[in-house]
Amino acid sequence: MEFCDECGSMMKTEDGVWVCGSCGYEKARDAQEEAAMTTTSAQEESEVIDTSDVDAEDIGPTTEVHCPECGNDRAFYEMKQIRAADESETRFFTCTECEHKWREDDH
Repeated sequence: MEFCDECGSMMKTEDGVWVCGSCGYEKARDAQEEAAMTTTSAQEESEVIDTSDVDAEDIGPTTEVHCPECGNDRAFYEMKQIRAADESETRFFTCTECEHKWREDDH
């Protein structure tokens, strides 16, 4: 993947050059530089995992939290970085009873 030196947008290849779709800036392609790039075409797709037969203890950590749907007091949780790297992670919950999903800052 290449980014435009002028505006920072993602560039696409056309006829041996990188072309910015936003500002039209063109840059010559470099075979050595591109060989070092990671491409998604070489990566394997991850498989979907069926967790219906997995014991609750094996799915992940749980915490004591009130489910807004059913009132249960236990939920699985996971932390995800969804904002800029300098901001804190967001905690997502899944109720152990009704499987309702919500995030920590939802009200």
